[in-house]
Amino acid sequence: MASWSPRLTNGLLNLALAVGGLSVLVLLYAFATRTLFTGPSPERPAPDSSALVGTIIQVEVRNGAGTAHLAERTTRYLRDQGFDVVDVGNHSSFDQKHSVVIDRIGNLEAARNVAEALGIPQERVRQNLKPQYYLDASVIIGHDYEQLRPFQGNR
Repeated sequence: MASWSPRLTNGLLNLALAVGGLSVLVLLYAFATRTLFTGPSPERPAPDSSALVGTIIQVEVRNGAGTAHLAERTTRYLRDQGFDVVDVGNHSSFDQKHSVVIDRIGNLEAARNVAEALGIPQERVRQNLKPQYYLDASVIIGHDYEQLRPFQGNR
């Protein structure tokens, strides 16, 4: 076995301690953000929620970009976040430039929660009341889908 100089040994130990300390800091940060900062709630805010069943925000997801499986992937993500996706399919056209969330029952706070969960800016939350749809919001995924949370990370 080769003998290592004390200087090299001390340098390697210092490096190991620095990496270990950094790892602990990353884990503490992750723990703190998980416990202290809550994400958007899938619970329906109070105003006029009596017309819909349950307390969970109900949404439909539409693929407005034409890329395969956008609506399905978004649906899985929203369901993992606790939202109730009641309908999935293609939008009437595939020329939707930006993703939007549309309030359908007059509860903008519910639509904003959906937008926040997906990473859609609040200025892209619209209102087009359609109470006959029996859902809180419609999500139309546009050509900017790669910027949304369901499409971040593992592709």
